[in-house]
Amino acid sequence: MLSKRNKIGWTYFLVAMPFMIYVIAFYFVPLFGWVYSFYNYNPALSFSQLKFVGFDNFVKIFHERSEIFRVLKNTLAMSFLMILITPLPMIAAVMINEIKHNKFKRFIQTVTTLPNFISWIVVFALSFAIFSNEGLYYTLLRNLHIDVPVIGIMGNNGAAWFFQAGLYAWKTIGWTMIIYMAAIAGIDSEQYEAARIDGADKFGLMRHITIPGLGPTLFVLLLLQISNLLNNGLDQFFVFYNPLVADKLDVLDYYIYKVGWGVSDYSYATVLGMVKSLLGIALLFAVNYLSKKTKGESIL
Repeated sequence: MLSKRNKIGWTYFLVAMPFMIYVIAFYFVPLFGWVYSFYNYNPALSFSQLKFVGFDNFVKIFHERSEIFRVLKNTLAMSFLMILITPLPMIAAVMINEIKHNKFKRFIQTVTTLPNFISWIVVFALSFAIFSNEGLYYTLLRNLHIDVPVIGIMGNNGAAWFFQAGLYAWKTIGWTMIIYMAAIAGIDSEQYEAARIDGADKFGLMRHITIPGLGPTLFVLLLLQISNLLNNGLDQFFVFYNPLVADKLDVLDYYIYKVGWGVSDYSYATVLGMVKSLLGIALLFAVNYLSKKTKGESIL
């Protein structure tokens, strides 16, 4: 007979089992595909018929280093912009926390969180309806007799990085804000009472208690963002990619997709994905080491 404690443990294990299977199936099983980086892969041939090429696909990275450097420049530029907007959810959480009207507060939280659940395809459709040459924004400017550029912001090469960073911020700020709201709820209320007794006003409470209390959360999220320098995602850049901004939106994830499915060079795409994953792991451990040295705590 199982004890009550063991029954609860088995219940939790069975609940977690589907998620464990999902992680194993989609994150660990595909790692066996790395073996194709050492072969000249052809989908029409069986594995035994593939030609072994050794490290030729790895050497190809150096032969195409100018293209790789261009893609890395775009990837790192987008990543640094995303790091710069990391404090925005914290600022938004602090501001919303000061709203005393609960219904209005919940409304703001809901409205800012909803974009996280909208797919990038829908975001593109909304952006096209607003920011295309014939969209709402430029139509309003024309009606106000204001000169508008021939090429809209969606095709503006110079503004491509900033436009995409703005869309990313709009989509994720509300979801990340939930973490900060939870951190604010965990701050000891006695600190606020003591500060009020000492004569602190609303801004004094924010400056001396709320924001310092959110510091550790900001630090961890910032380190995690740094560890994902090479991960910009595919969806956003796939739907917004067009010839006018192609050289700015060619980030590493999208470039690997193009090499694999556009050019059908599966082996080389596997190599690029492998190198990206290994560098990402190295960055994660480097950031974890930095966390241990600065905070004395590990984030892993």
